[in-house]
This record gives sequence, C-alpha cells and structure tokens, in this order.
Amino acid sequence: ICSSQNPVQSTHKQKDRFRGVKECVLSVALAIGLVTGVPAIGNLGNAGAVTPPALSDLAVLISGPPIKDPEALLRYALPIDNKAIREVQKPLEDITESLKVSGVKALDSVERNLKQASRALKQGKSMIVAGLAESKKDNGIELLGKLEVGMEELQKIAEDKKRDAVAPKQKELLQYVGGVEEDMVDGFPYEVPEEYQNMPLLKGRATVDMKVKVKDNPNLEECVFRIVLDGYNAPVTAGNFIDLVERHFYDGMEIQRSDGFVVQTGDPEGPAEGFIDPSTEKTRTIPLEIMVEGEKIPVYGSTLEDIGLYKAQTKLPFNAFGTMAMAREEFENNSASSQVFWLLKESELTPSNANILDGRYAVFGYVTQNEDFLADLKVGDVIESVQVVAGLDNLANPSYKIAG
Repeated sequence: ICSSQNPVQSTHKQKDRFRGVKECVLSVALAIGLVTGVPAIGNLGNAGAVTPPALSDLAVLISGPPIKDPEALLRYALPIDNKAIREVQKPLEDITESLKVSGVKALDSVERNLKQASRALKQGKSMIVAGLAESKKDNGIELLGKLEVGMEELQKIAEDKKRDAVAPKQKELLQYVGGVEEDMVDGFPYEVPEEYQNMPLLKGRATVDMKVKVKDNPNLEECVFRIVLDGYNAPVTAGNFIDLVERHFYDGMEIQRSDGFVVQTGDPEGPAEGFIDPSTEKTRTIPLEIMVEGEKIPVYGSTLEDIGLYKAQTKLPFNAFGTMAMAREEFENNSASSQVFWLLKESELTPSNANILDGRYAVFGYVTQNEDFLADLKVGDVIESVQVVAGLDNLANPSYKIAG
C-alpha cells in the first residue's frame, strides 16, 4: 500500500560507532585481496567445531541462476528434508526464467516446466504426504489438492496462450507449495545454545508491516513494507527484533542512512547507540548468527571467514533486493543491538550467490511486498509504525512483557 502527496523535509542524527555497511564491505574486499589463500587464525567464540558442509540434495536441485526472489529464498530456507516436494517446487520456480523469453514462445517453456512439476507431484505425492507433520497433515493434504487443481488451471492458461495470466497463477501455486513445506516443519528443529536460551527467540517465522511516512518525494507519501522474519535460521536475531517491535522501539524513528547501497535505521536518540534494556540499564547486544547450508544449527559469534568456511553458502543469503540484516561494529562480531539495514544494490562486491556480506552480517528476513519502494526512501523519512501481523506466538522469552 503506497500513496503520494507533497511531504515535508526533516533532519536526523547519525553516529560514527556503527560504520556504514558500504565502507565495511570495501575494507573487507581489500583485506581479502591481501590474504587470499591464508587460513584465518583466531578465537572461534561460540561457533564450535564446524566442518565444511557436504553438497546437499537441495543444493543440487536448485543449482542454476542465483535465486533473487525473496519468497523463493524463504521457501528454500525452510528446515525440511523432503526431496519430493522440492522436485515439484523447482520447475514451478523456473517458470520465472521461462517468462523472460519474449512473446508467446515463453509459453512452450512454461508448459515444459508444468509437465515436469505435475509428473513430480504424481510420482512423489505419497512421500510428500508422509513428510507432513502429524498435527498439520489435514491442512497439508488440502493444500496439495488445491495445488493439483491449480496446475490444471495453469495448463489451460498456457494452452490458451494467455501469457499475462501465467505469473499470477504461478505465484498462487508456489504459495500452496510453500504452505505444504511449512506443514512439514514439526516444532522448532534444534536447541539454541545455552548462553542464548533466555534471550527473546523467534522459534519459527513472523510477519511485520513497516509503515514509512515519506517526507521528500512528490510521488510517494507513505508506504507499507511487508517483511517476513525467519526465526528458523536466525532465532536470536529475529527474536531480538520482534521484541523491540513490540516495545514500539522503531515507531517514530527516522531512516538514518540511504545511499543507494543500503537503507538503515535503529539508532535511538541520545548517546545510546543501541537498545538500552530498562531491566539492566545496559545496551542489549546479540551474537552474530549465521546458518550455513547443510548444517543443523547456526554458527554463533564468528564470521564464516573466521572459521575457514570461505565458500560455504548461507541459508539466508544477501541475494534479494530488500534483504534485511543486523548492523554491527566492523570488528566486534557480537555488537549488534537495534540497528538494521536492507540491501538495495547488487554491485561488483555484492553479486547474488557470491556476496561479500554473506557470512559477515546476520540476515534474518526479507521484504516481500513493496520492496522496490525501499530505493525511494531518504534520510529523514519517518517509520510511523512497525507491527507484527502474524507469528507473534512464535516469540519465546518476550522481554517486552516483563517491561510492561
């Protein structure tokens, strides 16, 4: 939801402690250029012994062009191991690439994608049903029925050469697929390390709407950005953010950085550079938290470079426009508190699937609606509100309730 009107100019305060992400990326690039091939030596913190992950079935299934769609990234990031549903998902996702061909020729590829997905669903349906969590099985089976009907409808659309109707139907089918995959997740899949178990933890996913008042754009007055937060892969990071949202920490806060590379906010007024927990009167900080493809629990307290995983793929990569992550001090892995940023630019240093930010900053969500308008935000635009619209019941240890 976005609307337009003439806004009013405003100013804001910026601090030096949290260095701009862009400058950090450049310095990292220079450092890597100097030490290429030299193993990292240092304290592994809470990371523990992490071995290079083997190539998973999922990695083989989704090989190809980098995935840049935020909703596709979220689907693939679900903690499931069911090859049958992924074999249905992959050709349906590939319709996006098929539609890049001009004219009705694209529909031939769409039909091939659809036949592959239909065949995979027919052959793998029993395995898909067997993979559903018992408590969610009825819903999952209902979604599979809707998926089968929808695929028949898409087949008719392709046969009738209605190119413009393909993408909306594809989106609908993938929502059914994503719903089936979510119904395969039975509870939270691992134990968060003991030292973080009492922090606010998002044990699942949540959705928030961030409403921004635009002051300085004649074409845009306000916009609501929908953001899906992934606690399966970043429970501490996402839990911290949801806890702050429920405290209304971000309501009324200005956009503090917008340089074409990132949009950033979260630095409160006054001398504090993060969230001061009223119960301790100290800044609440959270550990760096990175989930690696093929691993069961995140790496804590270390960048992937710190522990020698130079080529490891993260479960939540900086691939999508509007990737949301925590800002932190460049040389303090566990210094994140309240400042967050959204990636805008795919540059030479930040190409999808080879991103210098991956494994260095904790991604914990993606903007899934109105993400294109992030590029229109300017310093001084005001976040009117951030509200949780789904998934609040997945928040464990909510400190905002203690604070009243």
